[in-house]
Amino acid sequence: MSFAVVRSRRSREDRTYPPRRRRRRAGSGTPGPSVPSRLGGCRGGCVVRWSTVDVQPVAVAELGVMYRRYRLSDPSAEDAMARSLSSYGQLSPATACWRRDRAELLDGFKRQAAAAAMGWSTLSVRLVDLDERSAKAAIMGLNRTGQQPSELEEAWIVQALVREDGLSQVDAAQLLGKHKSWVCRRLALLERLGVEAQSELRLGLLSAGVARQLTRLPVGNQAAVLSAARREALTAVEVQGVVDLLRGASLEQEAYVLESPRAALRQQDGVPVRDPRLSPAGNRLARQLSLLLDLLARMETWQRHPGLAELKRDDRRLLASSFDRLVRDARSVANLVAEHWPSANEDGVS
Repeated sequence: MSFAVVRSRRSREDRTYPPRRRRRRAGSGTPGPSVPSRLGGCRGGCVVRWSTVDVQPVAVAELGVMYRRYRLSDPSAEDAMARSLSSYGQLSPATACWRRDRAELLDGFKRQAAAAAMGWSTLSVRLVDLDERSAKAAIMGLNRTGQQPSELEEAWIVQALVREDGLSQVDAAQLLGKHKSWVCRRLALLERLGVEAQSELRLGLLSAGVARQLTRLPVGNQAAVLSAARREALTAVEVQGVVDLLRGASLEQEAYVLESPRAALRQQDGVPVRDPRLSPAGNRLARQLSLLLDLLARMETWQRHPGLAELKRDDRRLLASSFDRLVRDARSVANLVAEHWPSANEDGVS
């Protein structure tokens, strides 16, 4: 086919349809098209476009994995990737940047591990030119549409940008296309979380939601809450309630909350629960007293409410005897309480 014929077909296509981008097969070794370069600045996470893209085969043994410290290991995902490579080959190139004359992977760690385990000699790799800060941000941008980084992985990247590369939290947020509060939360996930909780978070034994609640407590108090959460299988919402109860609690209250967190939460919501400080008879009396006080408060509110005027004449006549009994019983109970439960002042106790 001559060049003139190819040019004629392209011109006819351009006149009829909008221009199409032709997808180039990964690993062909030829430079990709030049496109505007952009990293960061969008609300949904940073978008990465390259001004110069070079896709070429790179020896698996020569690929560096220094940036893998910002990603969690997932053996099951690596096994699935090995099966995919075996069945379909490499469908998309990995991405790497140059560091000290070596291609360091930014994306494609599972492909690299699977290829090494299968004895592959090379992988198709997209090579890009990025500085250190942009390389860390690109790890998030490259995974925006696939398996997104976990909150812990995001926290590692944010911490590296702020503590290692010297970016302010505002600059880090702008680079990653996030709000400053998002950066603050990710930093707190690492820097205000105890070592034990961080270890469980890394292993996937602790959810990010529970970890965020633990950061509201001093590091020294987190281990006890973590132990109670494991023992009682508390949800993130329940842990949040427990943390709320512990903040400003006395030592006695703190011990009770940690021993029976769900009972403490129910008690906080006004549901009568067993108090371990009381005897069985004392707990029965406490439940009856709680119900009685609640009903009396409702009756008082109803009596004061203008809705009392909505009663019909027959309603008042039929209910009058019950209210007469309420007055007699209330006076009798009040006399008994005054006799058997004298106030502290009457006992002479200050």
